[in-house]
Amino acid sequence: MNDIIYVGKHTITYNVTKHIHNNWELIYCTSGKGEIIFHNRSLPYEEDSVALIPPKEPHINYGEEGFTNIHVILDDPSFNVTEGTVISGLTNGFLRDAFAAAFYYYSTTEPESNALLPIYGTLIGTLIESMVTEGTEHNSVVTQIVDIILKNYPDANFDLNACLESFSFSTEYLKRVFKQELGMTPRQYLMERRLENAARSLAIGGENHNISQITRQCGFSDPLYFSKLFKKRYGVSPKNYSQKQPLVADSDSTKIYL
Repeated sequence: MNDIIYVGKHTITYNVTKHIHNNWELIYCTSGKGEIIFHNRSLPYEEDSVALIPPKEPHINYGEEGFTNIHVILDDPSFNVTEGTVISGLTNGFLRDAFAAAFYYYSTTEPESNALLPIYGTLIGTLIESMVTEGTEHNSVVTQIVDIILKNYPDANFDLNACLESFSFSTEYLKRVFKQELGMTPRQYLMERRLENAARSLAIGGENHNISQITRQCGFSDPLYFSKLFKKRYGVSPKNYSQKQPLVADSDSTKIYL
């Protein structure tokens, strides 16, 4: 259901004594680090990690250097885990923002709170469900590179080499790890995102497209280079692709754009 039952926030804290919840507790670490201690094991975490704690599982939250967090109690989420779990390396900020918004709307008396709080519960639950789905976990540095590419691929001035050089690993190592994880290099991943976005834009626009505009919006500065890559990827030119994308019939046989 992902309904929010409670949202709280810890300012700088060192120890949360042993306690238990009847529902799932999700703890987003906003700064510092610590560990969630269970009966027979402990899970370390740091800033931009989220801990998932199942119902009725006693635990302690301890951090020698201190931590801050936002914690949410959710009613009956469908997480694919059976024990306490920590997901780290959440650098894109989406989940953090969702936790912060949930805390705000849980705490405020604004009229829209009752309508918006369930939406944020669903958003948080859905994001976490996607992260714990079997087979979707990636190396932390690969996840960071993917996040940067997804945020910047529409920008023709985005410098992927500078992005890779900003990490404390060699560029060759990053390319190798990235390819091991996703089956392609960071450059290939960047081009795939740009070309897929262009294909969607052409499909939506049909014959009423502006290829030059789509070229720029999808991160390409050279229309000829874009057309060459697009034809290699899809087998037709951008113009012919848009003409071949149809148009889907509805129940009344009226054609509409994809």
